[in-house]
Amino acid sequence: MHILLIEDDPSVADYISKGLRENAYSVEHVTHGNDGLNTALASVFDALIVDRMLPGLDGLSIIQRLRESGNKTPALILSALGAVDDRVSGLRAGGDDYLVKPFAFAELLARLEAILRRQQVNMHQTRLKVADLEMDLLSHKVTRAGQPFNLQPREYKLLEFLMKHAGQVVTRTMLLENVWDYHFDPQTNVIDVHISRLRQKIDRGFDKVLLSTVRGAGYLLQDPDTL
Repeated sequence: MHILLIEDDPSVADYISKGLRENAYSVEHVTHGNDGLNTALASVFDALIVDRMLPGLDGLSIIQRLRESGNKTPALILSALGAVDDRVSGLRAGGDDYLVKPFAFAELLARLEAILRRQQVNMHQTRLKVADLEMDLLSHKVTRAGQPFNLQPREYKLLEFLMKHAGQVVTRTMLLENVWDYHFDPQTNVIDVHISRLRQKIDRGFDKVLLSTVRGAGYLLQDPDTL
């Protein structure tokens, strides 16, 4: 499990990072709010741990912007503000849980495990939707604005992965490992070919382009109206 920790207090960050690594989590740590947002958008994480008060962009604004972009990565908010109104505002901003400082690491771990379990349940949903693009995971039907598409099995699997990570930049390595089951880059253009074919099917003839290439990073499926 890969966790993004956005926390500017060095002692708190070290405390959390050490505990998570001892429990077999990998942790990426940033200290500035703007860096936190950019990192969350640039990579895929299983969960976020976000301090509320940060230099630059505050924690609630980070989560709000992620949700507006379609990024649904579960987020645990940390804050010294523990009044009911503070907790409510954190949850309404898109946080999945709210933990008041100071806290015991055992409680943070339990809350993190809980939001990860809920995320796993949510991933078993039967329909995916990005703008007017819809995928029925039971019937394997894909439509955009009601127009059906005939996808080859690999194209379907590729689109499913992109839709499950909508709003996040998906790297070539992630696609090779999750769509083609390769654990190395075989120096092939297989991804480029399939992305091109998929783009022709889901974007050609529509006003809004949903699937784009992020130069030097990977691919992004996103509703442009959320930007």
